[in-house]
Amino acid sequence: MWDSIQTFFRDLAERDASWNFIYIYDDNELERVLEGMWVTLELSVVCVVFSVVIGLVGAWLQGARSRIVRSVVQGYIQFFRNTPPLVQLMFFYFALGQFTPTYSPDGYLQQPIISNVGWAIISLSFFAGAFNVEIFRAGIEAVPQSTQEAAESLGMSRFQAYVYVVLPLAFRVSLPALNNNLVNLVKTTTQALAIAVPELLYQLVSIYNDYSTAQNACMVLMFIVYITLVGFLVFGMNRWERRMVIPGYGGGGGR
Repeated sequence: MWDSIQTFFRDLAERDASWNFIYIYDDNELERVLEGMWVTLELSVVCVVFSVVIGLVGAWLQGARSRIVRSVVQGYIQFFRNTPPLVQLMFFYFALGQFTPTYSPDGYLQQPIISNVGWAIISLSFFAGAFNVEIFRAGIEAVPQSTQEAAESLGMSRFQAYVYVVLPLAFRVSLPALNNNLVNLVKTTTQALAIAVPELLYQLVSIYNDYSTAQNACMVLMFIVYITLVGFLVFGMNRWERRMVIPGYGGGGGR
């Protein structure tokens, strides 16, 4: 079956050079595409998880009693929200990367302890995390102050009240906006191309640089992969949002 598919696309490339799906009938190019898909998926999942953690921690620190802590969090938010993610990527990799300690796995070649993939994860996570902080802050503010005071009156510390009472309610309110931000984050991972992260776009650009007739086919695959990846994320987030709805609370009672 697979041999028949490869033969079909090889014949198609011979008949119409502008539709050269070389990554289907050439095993070497197929391996590059699969590697790019895996890196894209890995980058998306790790950045989503880290950005949510950053958002939760940052939203909690915004309510800290220390003015210094609140100022640091606000400065972080302003920096990452008001500069382009591509500029941030290049700043982390080319500027901060110069100060990264190195190690020598073979005793000769020096390699930084943080690779280009690592810098992409750090940069994109902090970028999306800045928006997530504000999203969770808005969700926390939607929880009545009396609810937190009631939890603290029962003997809970501020941290316990945040984790067990405020956060579960705020998370439900924040989910629609969080959904949009995480979708944007997944799409932004394509910018890791700028620092040579071997994700899908990087691999496809490399393929059609080697085979100019494969450009159309590469862009078709790019469109299909990303619309599928984002579709799964949106589907999962929407199902999660519906399951977490509290009737009459947070605007979800009508669902």
